[in-house]
Amino acid sequence: MFSSTPQEPFSLVKDQVFNLTKDLDSVAVGLGWKQRVTTGADFDLDASAIPLGRNGKYYGGLWFVYFKNQSSPGGLIESEGDDLTGSTGDGDDETINIQLSKLPADMTSIVLPVSIYDAESRRQTFGQVGKAHCRIIDKRDDRELVRYDLAEEFSTETAVVFAELFRDTHGGWSFRALGRGYTGNLAGVCRDYGIAVG
Repeated sequence: MFSSTPQEPFSLVKDQVFNLTKDLDSVAVGLGWKQRVTTGADFDLDASAIPLGRNGKYYGGLWFVYFKNQSSPGGLIESEGDDLTGSTGDGDDETINIQLSKLPADMTSIVLPVSIYDAESRRQTFGQVGKAHCRIIDKRDDRELVRYDLAEEFSTETAVVFAELFRDTHGGWSFRALGRGYTGNLAGVCRDYGIAVG
């Protein structure tokens, strides 16, 4: 476990955990990536947020934030929109804002997947994507607290759960670097967390 400090942000590797300060109110989750191999078709990567309940499955209702639903009830989890190009240099391609202090008490974690839209028909995988990252920013002063630069190679996966935010035993929130790949695109992630897909 790592604890947050006012100094430089921590950089994590897969499966490491970082404890956020207990008084943290709102964060921005910045997610970024670069296309490194072309297939002739444009890449469209989509960041999502899946809140979970105490059973480790989807919290329910309209809390799943993705490209078809960009804001949860009360705007407590909200996407700033879909970047269709991934052309922001080394910065974030998409941002999800989360008001941690206002989330329901029985919401235990939020997993953060990124998926390739229409990956099968475009013959695209995360093996053609590089320099992926997930970072947490304190909304009070726009300070980066922690980041995870994914070093894993995903040759066939079409979706990757970059990280998760979860309630820790100290009554605050922590950040875990996951880097967990899926071959079933966003639908595969959804099935894993108990979201019904057509």
